Amino acid sequence: MSSPSTSVETTCTFCGGTKVQLKYVTRSYGKGSDLLVVERIPMWSCPSCGESYFTAQTMHEIERIKALRKSVAKPRSVAVAQFEAADA
Repeated sequence: MSSPSTSVETTCTFCGGTKVQLKYVTRSYGKGSDLLVVERIPMWSCPSCGESYFTAQTMHEIERIKALRKSVAKPRSVAVAQFEAADA
């Protein structure tokens, strides 16, 4: 899941493209009672090569959130569905 993106003047780390977009995404970590959902994570996305990536600073912040989950996370109920493939 992602939020609207913003084009900025920065260079893609992978291909050097100049139309990199800043998007805000939601990611989940863990499962069951250890599930943690982090919303509005800034992610860079390049329409030229298709790569998407987080900065080192963002990765450090995600790790900090995961380590401090009990003090920074707010409990919310979440609907969960399981994918079941139809027989071909």
